[in-house]
Amino acid sequence: MGQRVTKSRNQSTQYKKNDEGADKRLYFETLVSELSARFINLPTNHIDKEIESGLQLIVEFLGVERGSLFELLEDPKAFNVTHSWAIKGLEPFPLGLLNVNYPWVSEKLLANELVIFSRADQLPDEAIRDKQRFQKTGLKSALAMPLTVGGSIMGAIALGAFRSEQHWPDDLVGRLRFAGEIFANALERKKSELKLQKTLAKIRQLKKQLEDDYTYLREEIKLEHNFEEIIGQSDALKYVLFKVEQVAPTDATVVILGETGTGKELIARALHNASGRKDRPLIKVNCATLPSNLIESELFGHEKGAFTSAQARQVGRFELANGGTLFLDEIGELPLELQPKLLRALQDGEFERLGSSRTIQTDVRVIAATNRDLEKEVKNGRFRQDLWYRLNVFPLTVPPLQQRVEDIPLLVNAFSNKFGKKLGKKIKAIPSKTIKALQKYPWPGNVRELENVLERAVITCKDGKLQVEIPTSSTLSVDDTKTLEEMECEHIVRTLENTYWKIQGANGAAERLGLNPSTLRTRMNKLGIKRPKV
Repeated sequence: MGQRVTKSRNQSTQYKKNDEGADKRLYFETLVSELSARFINLPTNHIDKEIESGLQLIVEFLGVERGSLFELLEDPKAFNVTHSWAIKGLEPFPLGLLNVNYPWVSEKLLANELVIFSRADQLPDEAIRDKQRFQKTGLKSALAMPLTVGGSIMGAIALGAFRSEQHWPDDLVGRLRFAGEIFANALERKKSELKLQKTLAKIRQLKKQLEDDYTYLREEIKLEHNFEEIIGQSDALKYVLFKVEQVAPTDATVVILGETGTGKELIARALHNASGRKDRPLIKVNCATLPSNLIESELFGHEKGAFTSAQARQVGRFELANGGTLFLDEIGELPLELQPKLLRALQDGEFERLGSSRTIQTDVRVIAATNRDLEKEVKNGRFRQDLWYRLNVFPLTVPPLQQRVEDIPLLVNAFSNKFGKKLGKKIKAIPSKTIKALQKYPWPGNVRELENVLERAVITCKDGKLQVEIPTSSTLSVDDTKTLEEMECEHIVRTLENTYWKIQGANGAAERLGLNPSTLRTRMNKLGIKRPKV
């Protein structure tokens, strides 16, 4: 009788355990369904927080102490600990590469194998380093399984028991794998969305750059360049073009030297068009025509509010020329205080916009041009020596027109055709004596002066026969012994005297000279021009 009672009690206890197990499985299935629902339409920026919350629910339900999620990296091929939750008083799994402290576990997971043990001493001898780490941290039992998305391993999930040994039933492993794959799918979606966001950001950046390029090129098209190509067959010009062919394919900085009007910009364009950067724009900055207080903003850009009139962010020419060529014309006019920033941009390819502390990296090939003697400017303290050395990597000197008189007939023909088409006139003949007279004239203004003379000739031409009025030295007051700086100084002083030293305003010296008033004042300071005391 007593045996039958005992047997009945044992059966009752077993039935109760079975019922509890069924209830537990049912609850876990409900928990997994709830987790799955949480990640539907969940914003990307909430996924990490929801994964940690889900790990907490699983850990608390199973009565263990820590749960962790690993992400599989492609390079290097290893698991990276991305999320972990642990009960109070226990440290979460350290974030970082799993194979650093657990090489055996990592190897098994990478082979798509389950890692499961109730006691650490159950692990094989080759897991000695992992066992030592488990003992050091106090881990008694663990379960780690790889997670797959679309048949490929994407990550892994791990549970750890620290208070007491834990047994891992087979049905638990299956349900836990399903829960882990919910996390894995959410992480995969997050990665895809972040990748998409980066791609969209890159597209927006490229679109903005194309818009900037278009805006710049549209403004450039409005300008009328001296001519469409470099014209001439003289040995002096051929030598310069030979040098252009040598240096164009490189990224070396080039400084183009030569008198005003010799065509330095055309040489810069030839360098750019023969380089590997020809598909990107050639961005031009004339350092002489910009007021000194605006040059920095033009070169490097500014943020909104950087100064009083900065109503919006502006991209500078260095940033606009990224991947292309930046042509700094009249580099000798660059203010001394701005030269260190230009030197840094040339040396390191980095700068900051005005009003910003964020460093911008840029890949720009710089071509500079000047009609000044920069070595003399360095000696006089008006130009930094280190910047001059940095610019003077490959100097090119464009010869004055006086040294290439054999090119004058070709230039006369080209300019005559150009202005003839523009004005609707057909130039039928150019007298040989006119060509000889043009070849004898010294052309202090070089090709630009010749172009202006020929434009006037085409305007006044009536019968198709070009009659050119050769300038006279008395008209221009040219003294061949004077330097360009001395001639410039005399010209500015003469203009100031004719305007009674009125610098700005209607009919002022700045207006007559075609300069900004602040630029004129800067030149006056450089040349030592002062109004005489009455």
